[in-house]
Amino acid sequence: MRTLRITVAYDGTDFSGWQVQPTQPTVQSAIEGALREIEGKPVKIEGSGRTDAGVHALGQMASFRLENPIPPQNLKKALNRLLPPTVRVYNVSEVPAGFHARHSATAKTYEYRIQRAETCPPFEQRYTYWHPFRLDEPAMIAAAPFFEGERDFRSLASNDRAAQMAEIAKTTVRTIYSSRLSRDGDLLIYRVRGSGFLYHMVRNIVGTLLEVGRGHLSPTDITAILDARDRAAAGPMVAARGLFLVEVEYEN
Repeated sequence: MRTLRITVAYDGTDFSGWQVQPTQPTVQSAIEGALREIEGKPVKIEGSGRTDAGVHALGQMASFRLENPIPPQNLKKALNRLLPPTVRVYNVSEVPAGFHARHSATAKTYEYRIQRAETCPPFEQRYTYWHPFRLDEPAMIAAAPFFEGERDFRSLASNDRAAQMAEIAKTTVRTIYSSRLSRDGDLLIYRVRGSGFLYHMVRNIVGTLLEVGRGHLSPTDITAILDARDRAAAGPMVAARGLFLVEVEYEN
């Protein structure tokens, strides 16, 4: 029995997230269905994280165990032949038996894209959050680094009560290594790298940055929002379609 790791990219628009759900199309179920055809029996995969419905990935990681001796390069070709075109496997490698895509991860990077053009290009409407209205972008850029450091991010946790209680039962403390907002043409791009993220945390950070841009908050308010440890203190959650899981890092 081998342990394998795959790097996956997907357009999350037509999926109900990563995690398997009864009667709903998910990325995990699509990959497990393809692996079942290859292995001849069910194969359980573990993702590095559970992206929400509508969230995309450029570098999602997943691990699983396989008896089939198929070489990694041939496995990649077989998976891409069986998967829908909105899901692509870019790399397959054998890893040590104790490897786990989520538990072994040391850092993750997410990116959120805000489209600022007066008219949203039709080919970007599935992958950006269109916001053509006035924003104080310099204030937003100044506010982004205030999320850096080891902090209790309970104010930016999900409003979903069950998810919130599950996270609080463990810990809502996370370490953000970098938090930056920049302009690239008509796009405002927020990129954040951290040890891990709470459910909906990145989308809630972006919602809070937008409140800074609208003049409802100042950059220095971020510290007070985090200290409040109260979801009501932060901005509203933004749409899923602008969010991408960019990269997952491991020690080796």
